[in-house]
Amino acid sequence: MTDPSALLIEGPWQHRFVPANAARFHVAETEAASDAPLVILLHGFPQMWWAWRDQLPALAGAGYRAVAMDLRGTGASDKPPHGYDIPTLTSDVAGVIRSLGAQEAVVVGQGVGGIVAWSMAALQPAVTRGVGALGALHPLRMHTGSVMRAMLARTTARRLAFAQLPYLPEQRMTRGDLVPRILAEWGAPGWLTSEVAATYRDAAAVPFAAHTAMEVLRWLVRSTPRVDGQRYLSAMRTPVAVPVFQLHGSADRAIPVSVAAWGNGAPYRFEAVPGAGHFLAEEAPDRVTELLVDWLDKLD
Repeated sequence: MTDPSALLIEGPWQHRFVPANAARFHVAETEAASDAPLVILLHGFPQMWWAWRDQLPALAGAGYRAVAMDLRGTGASDKPPHGYDIPTLTSDVAGVIRSLGAQEAVVVGQGVGGIVAWSMAALQPAVTRGVGALGALHPLRMHTGSVMRAMLARTTARRLAFAQLPYLPEQRMTRGDLVPRILAEWGAPGWLTSEVAATYRDAAAVPFAAHTAMEVLRWLVRSTPRVDGQRYLSAMRTPVAVPVFQLHGSADRAIPVSVAAWGNGAPYRFEAVPGAGHFLAEEAPDRVTELLVDWLDKLD
């Protein structure tokens, strides 16, 4: 077992807890001017806020108020028994933005956090100034035949299927090697260090964290034929009305770069990051930061 306080890793940021959507969320925030534009950073699976450790100070240095949050059920944030669907996660993010005293934010997400970021434009447009998606397909794109065939050819489909089982995936996260295996399988060869593997294994060992992480993956699969899933996908058909920046690693072994791009009318930019795998912010931190700052600086 890991105490959540052990995940409040020190660095050039401050740790805070903010209320939102009937829960308490942990955020790591950089110092910034009171009028600095807010950028919310959302981690993927099986990560936590620490995935953005390189971008936090760099974005602050570029004049932005950078905040990395632990999503519901992750890291030091609350882990209530329910609410691990994408619409609820977007409500969490919108609530955090308001609790931070901002009217709107650019929302940048990695992996599952990228799905939440994409969804913010449709479900929480009032607080969403722009969307950054790293290693994350638009939710509608995920249901196309070409993407499904591409994922079946990789470990992604097998891992998602395994996540649907009861109990066993959680055991493999907390007592086995599932966390480092996914980090190694989906990233570029050789990127994973012992420090990164140990940190995310510790995060998975926080009570209930493994279960809540799996609940998000279960909802993504199981909701598709249900009313709640169909309602969500219907909402996602609303054209994106804010600027979108999509980054994808050329060596992403979870979702191939060849099926990643998805522009539907909004100001849209796509960049492939050579040699990087699924965990872009950690595998290619300097290039990701450079690209993000360039895009952010050009937003209206």
